[in-house]
Amino acid sequence: MAESATVRRADDPLDLTLSDDELAAHREHITSFITDVTDAAGVDEAVIGLSGGIDSTLTSHLAVEALGAENVFGLVMPSESNRDENMSDAERVASELLDIDYEVIEINPIVDAFLEGYPDAEGDQLAVGNLRVRSRGVLNYLVANHRDALVLGTGNRSEALVGYFTKYGDGAVDCHPIANLYKGQVRQLAKHVGVPGDLAEKTASAGMWVGQTDAEEMGLDYPTLDSVLALHVEGGVSTTATAREIGVDEEVVERVRGMYERSEHKRQVPPGPEPLY
Repeated sequence: MAESATVRRADDPLDLTLSDDELAAHREHITSFITDVTDAAGVDEAVIGLSGGIDSTLTSHLAVEALGAENVFGLVMPSESNRDENMSDAERVASELLDIDYEVIEINPIVDAFLEGYPDAEGDQLAVGNLRVRSRGVLNYLVANHRDALVLGTGNRSEALVGYFTKYGDGAVDCHPIANLYKGQVRQLAKHVGVPGDLAEKTASAGMWVGQTDAEEMGLDYPTLDSVLALHVEGGVSTTATAREIGVDEEVVERVRGMYERSEHKRQVPPGPEPLY
């Protein structure tokens, strides 16, 4: 079952709401983690890609609490697939809410250069979407190396468990501070630390192509996904009991289980054969 989560029946598929005390504990736990990771690396600064979404917004808030605003640098990396409002929100987070230094780097020329080198991929929506994400990852590390900083990832527990991230893209970071939180709990903690409600509740999108949303691509919403992960994948409750408990078809539970199993390779370092001697 989900760590530090209160599980009970509710109007939403499953109530994974954290109490105020639990939210405060998570806040302290994550900020301490960020401090420990940077201290262990011998650096003072962190670089974060800011998308305007709730995951990067919460991560940047907690990084500022841990390291100070002067030691957090944001990168806003728009492309043709990003809504203007998301990029405006990203800059709003950096300049108005956190007062951190940041830079805007347009990634379209970078993506276009790759496609000029390999034009066969033109029109392949998924391949080009992943290319955009990987281009941002390269820029994160270029800036972090230049500034002698660590790259803080923004992946949450729900996305990690179903592989909803780009391998060597947004998954290529030095650490994921909010990796222990389901998506719904990310929203809860964001409100707890003072993130405005319009940012905390905005529709999630990875920005891989125009009009893309997480729920549409995965085929289910995050409350349902969180519930299946907490009960069935991590909690060990049977498919039938999970479906009955949260009020969905068994096919939904089986689909989430399949996403979890097929994405195992994303949660592991690249494999190699065992040593012969």
